[in-house]
Amino acid sequence: MKSVAAILKEKPDPTVHTIGPDASVFDALGRMAEHNVGALLVMEGERLAGIVSERDYARKVILLARSSRDLTVSAIMSSPVMYVSLNQTNEECMALMTEKRLRHLPVVESSRVVGIVSIGDLVKSIVSEQRFIIEQLEHYIAGDRGI
Repeated sequence: MKSVAAILKEKPDPTVHTIGPDASVFDALGRMAEHNVGALLVMEGERLAGIVSERDYARKVILLARSSRDLTVSAIMSSPVMYVSLNQTNEECMALMTEKRLRHLPVVESSRVVGIVSIGDLVKSIVSEQRFIIEQLEHYIAGDRGI
């Protein structure tokens, strides 16, 4: 099992994209599109105040016929935020995401945001681990013991 720390190291772009709670939802959507991400962490200075996602927009703006230009991020963000630490495993993260129906988990250490993992990051990590195990079993079955 890989740790969250290992998963973050494997990410091609470890940037944590953020926005302030007073920004417009329209600006948040623009930032998500610009960076090709599905969620932004909502920060008040160094404090994690919430998370805003495409799902929040769809359910709290579009379906309620509200205007993304007139709403602030704080009006639709999810808070409090579920988060994980660097030493947690991909399996623990997947269990939490499945149970709470989440797609993104901020990574927090010593009250500081140090990263974010998505469901895609976790699936990629698990598939990579399984591929490695399969290769090792194939070598074992074929009699190639590396001797």
